[in-house]
Amino acid sequence: MTSLIDLLASAQRTETGFESEIPANWLQGRTAYGGLSSALALAAAKQVEPDLPPLRSAQVAFVGPLAGPVTVSATKLRRGRNAAFIQADIVSEAGLGLRTTFVFMAQLESAIDHDGTAAARHAPPPADAELYTGPKEFFTGNFNFFDLKADTRPTQWLRWGRLIDRAGLDPEVELMALGDALPPAAFRLFAKMTPLSSLTWQVNILQPAPVTRDGWWLLEAETDSARNGYSSQTMRMWDADGKLVAEGTQGVAIFG
Repeated sequence: MTSLIDLLASAQRTETGFESEIPANWLQGRTAYGGLSSALALAAAKQVEPDLPPLRSAQVAFVGPLAGPVTVSATKLRRGRNAAFIQADIVSEAGLGLRTTFVFMAQLESAIDHDGTAAARHAPPPADAELYTGPKEFFTGNFNFFDLKADTRPTQWLRWGRLIDRAGLDPEVELMALGDALPPAAFRLFAKMTPLSSLTWQVNILQPAPVTRDGWWLLEAETDSARNGYSSQTMRMWDADGKLVAEGTQGVAIFG
């Protein structure tokens, strides 16, 4: 098992990012788990500019499969007085696999102070709860999960999750690594196993540099529409105190 921390520590630095290799325990099928790819891209993006403000938005395109040796590179698109836009790509032998745009933005004084978000109604699992961890040869082996099945709607996933090996990890990189850990919500509509693949992922960070307790984050994904081989879903992420820290959308291809 290679942790995300070990993967970043062993990466070979380049002028624009780093080179690494996707371990088998971070794969989902023939490609890297999307949260890992996004976390690696963010790690490279944060090397481009010194003293970046907090991450506030990420636009992720899962262009193609990523496996084996990869090159992660980042480029500053623009840095203004308050915000910085940085693009990060990951390329493997098969070509471009991931393209991201990260937006880092400082907090500004504003007369607007509105929060219409709903707090999570569920507490993190107790210390003696029976947790699920996936097999070591699959990316879910890097996480602990606790499902809230009794409280979910038919097209919704609701699950507590945490990265097992997270000590010393950049909190924003940890957030990206965990944010895509749920199966696509359209999966709950299937009567039989059907292949799916995430296409795009838009994430907005509501709380600058969010942290949580004991690594636990509450993850939600719910399908709004699924037809003609394409699904659109909304996604949310709360900290252990019930505060909404991130929300977004994802487009998913359905092959069957």
